[in-house]
Amino acid sequence: MDHNLDYDKPEALTPHIFPGNGTQSPQPDVDGPTLNNYIDEPTAAEERRELRGESLWRVLNERHINVRAHWKFYQRLRTGLFLGSGRSLAAAGPGGALVCYLLMGTVISSVISCLGEMTALMPVNAPVMEFPRRFVSRGVGFAVGWMYWFAYAVLAADELVAVSNTIKFRYDDGRTLLNWEVGESVDNAVWICVFLALVIIVNLFPVKVFGELEYVFGCFKLMFIVMLIVLMFMLSVIQPREGAYYQESLGTRYWNSPYSFFNPYYNVKDSDGNLQRTILGSTGTLLGVWTTFTGVMFSYIGMDIMAATAAESRALSDVESMKMASRKINLRIILLYALAMITASFVVPADHPFINGKGQSVGAHSLFIIGVVEAGLPAAGHFFNAVFVFSAFTCAINSMYIGSRILHTLALRGQTGPEFITRRLRQCRSGVPVRAVFATAAMMLIGFMGRSGSPGARLSELANNCTVSCLIVYGTICLTYLSFFKTLEDAKLYGNASELQAASYDRDNHLYPYKSHGQWLKACYGLVACTILVVFNGVGAFLERPFNIRKFISAYISLPVFLILILAYNLRKHGLRVSEWMSDRSSDLSNTVQASNPKRKGRLEFPDDGFTRNNWAVFAEWVWVWMK
Repeated sequence: MDHNLDYDKPEALTPHIFPGNGTQSPQPDVDGPTLNNYIDEPTAAEERRELRGESLWRVLNERHINVRAHWKFYQRLRTGLFLGSGRSLAAAGPGGALVCYLLMGTVISSVISCLGEMTALMPVNAPVMEFPRRFVSRGVGFAVGWMYWFAYAVLAADELVAVSNTIKFRYDDGRTLLNWEVGESVDNAVWICVFLALVIIVNLFPVKVFGELEYVFGCFKLMFIVMLIVLMFMLSVIQPREGAYYQESLGTRYWNSPYSFFNPYYNVKDSDGNLQRTILGSTGTLLGVWTTFTGVMFSYIGMDIMAATAAESRALSDVESMKMASRKINLRIILLYALAMITASFVVPADHPFINGKGQSVGAHSLFIIGVVEAGLPAAGHFFNAVFVFSAFTCAINSMYIGSRILHTLALRGQTGPEFITRRLRQCRSGVPVRAVFATAAMMLIGFMGRSGSPGARLSELANNCTVSCLIVYGTICLTYLSFFKTLEDAKLYGNASELQAASYDRDNHLYPYKSHGQWLKACYGLVACTILVVFNGVGAFLERPFNIRKFISAYISLPVFLILILAYNLRKHGLRVSEWMSDRSSDLSNTVQASNPKRKGRLEFPDDGFTRNNWAVFAEWVWVWMK
C-alpha cells in the first residue's frame, strides 16, 4: 500500500468486498496530514465483550436497524403529529399544512439519501461526525459532533417537558370533560424528576435488551399510527354516531367554503398565546406556511438514527441493510405523515378554538383527541393521551441513548476537553458508556426551564432550538456529500487505482452499494433548503410587539455556537494560519465495500413469465422485504 500519496488526493485502497467487517473506529485527532488515521476493528467485534473497557458491544442486527430507522418516526407522534399538527393546521390551513409536511419530507429524504449512500460505501462508526471530518474539514467535523450531541440532549429534555405537560391532561369544551387529576395536582418538576430517573435507568440496560424493547415498542407504534389514520378517515366518511357533535358525515367540509385550503390570514400571538394582530391576504398566507415549516421540520428530527447506532450494529457493513433502511424511511415518513395530516384535517377545522390557543392543556391541542371527542368517543381521548405520554417517554430514552453514544465517540477522538474528563467518558460497563449517559442526563436538566409558562410555550422554545441545531447538522451532511461526490469523481482519474479499486468508486457499477438517482442535485436542494430555514426561521420574533427576545435567541443561538466551535478548533490546531483551516481534510476513501451479489435486495425481478408459483413467491418475498 502506497502511503506517499499527495495529501490533497483521495486515498485509493483496495475495497473490502461484502460480506465482511468494514467498520472503522474513531481515533483521537493528531496534527499533520495523516492519511491512514483509522484502524479496523476486529472482525468479530460483537464477540469482544469486555465488562469494563472503552468498547461498545456490537450486538444489534438488521431488524434492530430497521426498527431504529423508524423508531424516531413513531416517537415523533407526540410532539410532531400530536401537538405539531394542530399548530400547523391552525397557522397554514389544511392545504398549507399538507404542503409543509410534503416539502419538509423531501428535504429530510435528501439528507437521509446523502448519509445513506456514504455510509453504505464506507461503513464507519459515527458517520454523521466522521464524514464532515473527512470531506469538509476536521474543524467542521468537531463542531458537528458537539452540535449533534447538544441537539439530542436538548431533544431529550424537550421530551421530558412534553411528558410533564401531557400528563396534566384536561379537555373541557363545555360539553365533554376529560381530565387526569393526578397530573393536574402534581407540579411539572416532579414529573420531570421521576421520568428523568427512569430514562437514566433504562439507558443503563445492556444495548441488546434495549434493542429488543425497541423492536416491540416500534411494532406497537406502527400499528397505532396506521390505526390512527384509518380511524380519522372512517370518522370523516361514516354517519355520525349518537353523541357526536355533528349530524352529517364530514367528508371534506373543512376544506371547502366558508373554510379554505390555505389560511388567508396569519395570527401574530405572544408567548402566552394572546392574539396581538392579524395579517390578511397573500402576505398572511405566506407567513402562515413559512412559520409552519420549522415546526414541521421538528417532526422529522431523528430520522438519521439508522446511522447513529453504527458502533453497536453487527449489520453495519451489510450494504443491503443500510440501503433498505434509508429507502424505507424515505418512503414511510412522507407517506404516513401526509396521510395523518390529511385525515386529521377532515375532522377538525383550522379555526377550532383549541388548536388556536384556547385549549386547557397540551393534550387539548391535539387534532386526534379533538377528532374522537367530537365524534362521540371520549374514552378514546384518554387512550390517545396515554399513548402519547408513553411515546414522549420512550423518545426521551432514545434521545439520551443517541446523545450518550455521540459523547462517547467524541471522547474516543479526544475532543471532550481535559484528559481526566475524556478518560472517564470513554469508560464502558457491559458495553454501556455509563459516564456519558450521566453527562447527557446533566445536560437534560435544562428541561426544568419548561416547567413554567403557558402549556407548550417553553416546549416550543426548546423544540425550535433543537430544530435549528439539527438543520445545521443536516445542511453540513449535504455539503459533505457534495465534497464526497467530487472526491469520487477525482478518484477515478488517478492512475494508481486498479480496475477493482476504480469500480468501487463508480456509482454506475452494478455492485455499488447504494445510490439515489440525481443525488448531487438532492444534496444541493437539501443544503439550500436547510440554509434558508436556518436564516429565516426566527421571523416570528420580529412580528411580535414588543420584539420577542426569547424567541429570537432560541431561533438563532445555535448558529453562532456552531461557528464558534469551528473557530475555536482551528485556532487551537492551526493558530492564525487561516489557509490551513479548511485544508486538513483527508478525502479518505479507504475501506470501501461492494455488494457481493448482483441481485439486490428490494428489487423486484420475476424469474418466469406469467403467473407462476415462483413469481408469486418472489413477489411475496419482495413485499416482506419492504414491509418488515
